[in-house]
Amino acid sequence: MSNTQYAFIDKGKVPTQQQWQQAIDDLGFDFKIQIDPELAPFEDEGFSPCIWGETDDDVGFEIFYEPAEDVHEGDEDVLAMIGARDYCISFCWYGSMKDCAAVMVASCALAKFFDAVISYEGEDPEPLEKLISDTQSIIKEALQ
Repeated sequence: MSNTQYAFIDKGKVPTQQQWQQAIDDLGFDFKIQIDPELAPFEDEGFSPCIWGETDDDVGFEIFYEPAEDVHEGDEDVLAMIGARDYCISFCWYGSMKDCAAVMVASCALAKFFDAVISYEGEDPEPLEKLISDTQSIIKEALQ
């Protein structure tokens, strides 16, 4: 079963790979996750590998970039949730907790540094503090 997390963001705030990685590093998590150094925002879609700490574990997620309206299709609840944010970065992953942790870290960086609204499967977004706390728990579980 796949999972999808949405990051609704202003298109003009979508970071470059370097900006995004710096934001991930600036989160200060105890565990290092590196997004694909070759990531090309707006151009890439499909599987995007990540580097999981000092390992060569196969970790990553599918990533898609699209206008927010293609995701919310006029749903008033989603529109109220995302405000004027006009773009969406979608992350899809399957059962791996490491993949989930990579998505969560990437999402936290978008929320904290680029004003993205993060929604798991279209649910109401959590406050940033809860998103970060949940991410720390997921990283801990993925390391077991």
